[in-house]
Amino acid sequence: MDLNGLIRALGPSLAGTPLKQLEAAWTPRFVRKGEVLARQGDQVTQEIMVLDGRIVSQICDADGRGVAVAFCVGPGFVSPHIARTRDSTSLVTLAVTEDATIAEMRADTLLAMMLQSPDIRDWSNGILRGELSRKTDREWCLAALGGSDRLAWFRGRYPGYEDLFSHSQIASFLGMTRVTLSRLRKGS
Repeated sequence: MDLNGLIRALGPSLAGTPLKQLEAAWTPRFVRKGEVLARQGDQVTQEIMVLDGRIVSQICDADGRGVAVAFCVGPGFVSPHIARTRDSTSLVTLAVTEDATIAEMRADTLLAMMLQSPDIRDWSNGILRGELSRKTDREWCLAALGGSDRLAWFRGRYPGYEDLFSHSQIASFLGMTRVTLSRLRKGS
């Protein structure tokens, strides 16, 4: 998907000058599998859209073991800067799991555009609302469901992702071990 198509898909009512301004502010670039777009603890300033490819958002412990907290398959929007940073310090590591084409914009540039244009503000707030809804839904899943129900929940909300991301990443996302996930997958 091209940049204009992704912007329109994320905010179908965005058109005219605001759409052109928003589209012009993004800088596309190619990133290779294995590249890290942000490291937990580093200063980051970018908003990121994925035109194609895959990215996993992880929180790592002191020993470097990661727990997946979000998946992004292009075309889509990586968790907004405000939802993955504190004082512009990254709370997560964003790892590219498949060659990707992304588009980046400074978060402060988007904020300035939001203050100037109600249409861009609505577009951005829609993306943020979607992210908060996904995070709340996952928290509910982890607190309310047992293992097999978590896997069913994952399959319903992320169809096909079992073939796109490693099973260890999916297991960590679902709050279980890889062995438990494997057992549940064999039983279904």
